[in-house]
Amino acid sequence: MKIAIIGGGAAGFFAAIHASGPGRSVTIFEKTPKILSKVKVSGGGRCNVTHQPMEVSKLIKNYPRGEKFLKKVFPRFNSNDTIAWFEKRGVSLKVESDGRMFPTTDDSQTIIDCLVKEASKLNIQILKSCGISEILPISPGFKLTTSQGEFTFDKLIIATGGFPKSESYSFLKILNHSIIEPIPSLFTFNTPQETLKELMGISVPNGIVKIAGTKLSYQGPILVTHWGLSGPAVLKLSAFGAKWLHDQHYQATALINWNGDLGEKDYEEHLKSYSINHPNRKVFSHPLFEMPSRLWGHFCEKAGIESVQTFNNLSKKQLNKLIQNLFCYTLSIQGKTTFKEEFVTAGGIKLDEIDPNTMESKYHPNLYFSGEVLDIDGITGGFNFQAAWSTGYLAGKSTHISDL
Repeated sequence: MKIAIIGGGAAGFFAAIHASGPGRSVTIFEKTPKILSKVKVSGGGRCNVTHQPMEVSKLIKNYPRGEKFLKKVFPRFNSNDTIAWFEKRGVSLKVESDGRMFPTTDDSQTIIDCLVKEASKLNIQILKSCGISEILPISPGFKLTTSQGEFTFDKLIIATGGFPKSESYSFLKILNHSIIEPIPSLFTFNTPQETLKELMGISVPNGIVKIAGTKLSYQGPILVTHWGLSGPAVLKLSAFGAKWLHDQHYQATALINWNGDLGEKDYEEHLKSYSINHPNRKVFSHPLFEMPSRLWGHFCEKAGIESVQTFNNLSKKQLNKLIQNLFCYTLSIQGKTTFKEEFVTAGGIKLDEIDPNTMESKYHPNLYFSGEVLDIDGITGGFNFQAAWSTGYLAGKSTHISDL
């Protein structure tokens, strides 16, 4: 039994490993000279392997696209299984405060070495710099035309990852699968006209970012950058709002509450109480609500508060403006910045054409898909890798079914 895997990333390796077995020859085709390149750069080079285990019903809520499909996938292989699989091979994972999980070495090379070692142990052949130009279904398998010649296989798993443009899926055309137009997900907001970006490097641990005129909203850490707004809250919001923001050409208005635990009334009551208790303190010099001092100063300037002004001298207008800046800061979004090394695309192979129990094509027997080539994407936090491990596992295991 000869099995081909197109794509030498996380999903491809995991599919290849689980497709292996006695009497089986497994080959990974990778078009670039490097394998597992996304694993290498993810999580700042530490590799965010998965997320802290949670119930499937909660886990699927972290996927803007693919939630219903993954509801059938995750009971078969989820975060618990990922942790156990790596630990069985000597790689222990740790949980960080936000639920992200990394190898205890804090080095993505640990994950790469583990996958490569397992592939080597199973005698999986890896062909690098070997792109696929054509896939031809033949009875009973597939013929692949590659940059290194033609090959025939009994079964085929496609794990190429996502592509930023639909033309990149052209080599799949003959298979007649529908492609959902790819658009970027997980990006930061550019705010070229805003003075806030002058405070680059400032962050708050728990803000709320909303998109005006929509129900789109996300809570979490916010980071001010030299091009605009970033941090987990923004990245996650961009994932859920990917289609809407794309249709708006990334022109929108963001509304920010800089302390997500507080409502407008909370800010107002605390400021009035503080003014009574500390009337002679200068507003500029006494940041409240755990705000970074430079950010607090920025709010004061926008509220028209003088540097020498004390709390008991605030006018009603100044107080209201200060509250507005804290609770509902308005920011004009004009464009986006995508993480090139860690890009995630929304879009890909249409999910209702794939069997979620086996990852097999509904059009072609012995053809399987796994990973980001599918119309599945998760928010930051290890969710995209978990989808890769889970779909890769299922695709690989399912190639054994017809052998029974």
